[in-house]
Amino acid sequence: MTMNISKKKGYGWAVSAGLNAAFAAISAKFIAPQLFRYAMVIFFNVVMWGCYVNSLKALSSLQATVTNFATNFLFSGLAGFFLFDEPISLKWFAGALLIVVGVFILSRSSNEEKKSKD
Repeated sequence: MTMNISKKKGYGWAVSAGLNAAFAAISAKFIAPQLFRYAMVIFFNVVMWGCYVNSLKALSSLQATVTNFATNFLFSGLAGFFLFDEPISLKWFAGALLIVVGVFILSRSSNEEKKSKD
């Protein structure tokens, strides 16, 4: 039940897309000069879309989108906690856990479905 190299790269691209989306949000809050802030948001969003498109080459759109979203959600929440002292409740952790479990289930079910079609 090993994942092939293409799938691993696809998930890597999807995670990278999620991280860049989170960096765009963080830079909108964190970096001081307005013009530089806008430039960083645009830069991270362009990089995010490039990574997302690359993830779509190896994964289904569902796998790529959900992995991207989950990474963005988790990283943005943790960055808010560590960088901006935003509170994170137990409900947030429960939701984050459910998202991670959902991504895992979707990933496994898509792999199983593809194998059964072959």
